[in-house]
Amino acid sequence: MLKNFSCGLLRHNNLGETVTLAGWVHRRRDHGNLIFIDLRDRDGLAQVVFNPEIAPQAHKVGEALRNEWVIQVSGEVVPRPKGTENPNLPTGEIEVIAKEAHVLNASKTPPFYINEDAEVDESLRLKYRYLDLRKPRIRDNLILRHKVVKFIRDFLDKRGFLEIETPILIKSTPEGARDYLVPSRLYPGQFYALPQSPQQLKQLLMVAGMERYFQIARCFRDEDLRADRQPEHTQLDLEMSFVEQGDILALIEELCTALVETLTPNKRMLKPFPHITYSQSMDKYGTDKPDLRFGLEMADLSDVAARSQFKIFHSVLSQGGIVKGFNAPGCAQYSRRQLDEITEFAKARGAQGLITIALEGDGGSVSDMTHEQIRSVLAHYVSIEDVREMANRLKAKIGDLLLLVAGPAKATNLALSHLRHEMGHRLGLADPNLLA
Repeated sequence: MLKNFSCGLLRHNNLGETVTLAGWVHRRRDHGNLIFIDLRDRDGLAQVVFNPEIAPQAHKVGEALRNEWVIQVSGEVVPRPKGTENPNLPTGEIEVIAKEAHVLNASKTPPFYINEDAEVDESLRLKYRYLDLRKPRIRDNLILRHKVVKFIRDFLDKRGFLEIETPILIKSTPEGARDYLVPSRLYPGQFYALPQSPQQLKQLLMVAGMERYFQIARCFRDEDLRADRQPEHTQLDLEMSFVEQGDILALIEELCTALVETLTPNKRMLKPFPHITYSQSMDKYGTDKPDLRFGLEMADLSDVAARSQFKIFHSVLSQGGIVKGFNAPGCAQYSRRQLDEITEFAKARGAQGLITIALEGDGGSVSDMTHEQIRSVLAHYVSIEDVREMANRLKAKIGDLLLLVAGPAKATNLALSHLRHEMGHRLGLADPNLLA
């Protein structure tokens, strides 16, 4: 073995031990006689010190080192000098005094820095993917992915599930996207299809009496790329016999909650999971996958808009469209520039325009609001009673900003869902440690 310990696993209780490490030079610092390097392997970083008075031969090796060289180092684990500890590193209390050092592989200058999380052009990252995978963030994601899959396997095994592999080369069946086809050598002119999901295969397993099946399944779909669409992906696929809908929902909630609490203790799940129908989700959030970490719920205002003198509202409603909106709390003082920004944001996502109603004042109930407190293009077309009605439906108070979109239902929901998400983040309403 070229190493007997991992860089990132060294701790205070290893003091006095002689260890042999191997890895990549993450960073090099020359302080005159002393040379410091951060040596990186899969488990993290360890600081190695080359001192010419202790090991002159190793120091000569240290002088030649550059970032991303692969080296082997043997030395003693010692405490860092007082005041030089690094509380941001798990290995920040110790360092290794090099006694021997060998270059296993020199490296050319990388096309981008591995030790910095700077923005790098995606095409360059993919061209040098083996370098991109060295980045700590990518490495940590791969390690977490491994832990997630292992946790799922252990969790389902304890609950009587069997992990069963299903065929990859199958007959084409109607699915939600186009199939990837593989020509058959034995049967010219005929093709296999790669599975979009193991749907029919797992149903056959239920008919066969397996009762509880799962698989970490590879799925292939020939469709246009989007943020949540790609040609191949991995999914947890499972099926159960002799259960009802509530049993499956309870199992998945238990799995997700336990997984997050075990593997990412700094994150929290929204518990219990809210149960809402598709219709409720579209009505309140304009999408079937809403961010539930904050409110900003929408409401249909079409009936109130129909009572106004605003021609755009009447034109939209006469064509079967809707008027819908949500409340941005505390945003009544938004400047013209800020209003223009969110208007352009909504237009870029399919809205024909954005109508804003600022309820100006220092807070309080909208029931006491006067017409002079309304700042909007609608001020001359809508009665104070109708503005109060809109504000009440959107749970607004004086000092808030109502955001309305008029248009076809699908386009209106889409634009408002994006705008809701944008405003939630602008206002800091989304807790980054809450998963919901």
